[in-house]
Amino acid sequence: MDISRRKFLKASGSTVAGTVAGTMAGLSPAEVEARERENRVKGAAVTTTICPYCAVGCGMIVHTKDGKAVNIEGDPDHPINRGTLCSKGAALIQVVNNPKRVMKPMYRAPGASDWKEVEWDWAFDEIAQRVKKARDETFVVKNAKGQVVNRTDGIAHVGSAALDNEECYILQKWLRSLGLVYIEHQARI
Repeated sequence: MDISRRKFLKASGSTVAGTVAGTMAGLSPAEVEARERENRVKGAAVTTTICPYCAVGCGMIVHTKDGKAVNIEGDPDHPINRGTLCSKGAALIQVVNNPKRVMKPMYRAPGASDWKEVEWDWAFDEIAQRVKKARDETFVVKNAKGQVVNRTDGIAHVGSAALDNEECYILQKWLRSLGLVYIEHQARI
């Protein structure tokens, strides 16, 4: 059979359009979309948040039912994106509801080949102990010239563009209080 790509797409499109039109019997595409959205978010809790991907800070509306996100969309009242989302932000629900998403901390002991699931309290304690140990072992009070510097050269930090101003302020205060001087931001890398 000699069929061009264009003819194939026309035939496929006509078939899909006919099937949809027959199934929806008298409803316009806008009405069908509105009914589907209404059913999905009916009775759901509404939360506004910020997209976690880049430094733009697009506003999102998340609808949740029974602790599970059922819909994520751009926030039309947000001054940055005014309801629009990029492809990553629009597909965020796939990340949130992914059955392979890791929900508990994972730990791989030195020399081990496998990761094991650990409790949050254990992970936080372990991180705190390692930060303290690294800081204590590498803390420098005075440099070679005898000037007081009070810094640690054994810890560095790479920040996130998804943080708001208040979070950045608190994070910087904490990092500087530890004596970190190697503080970078992911948007510059």
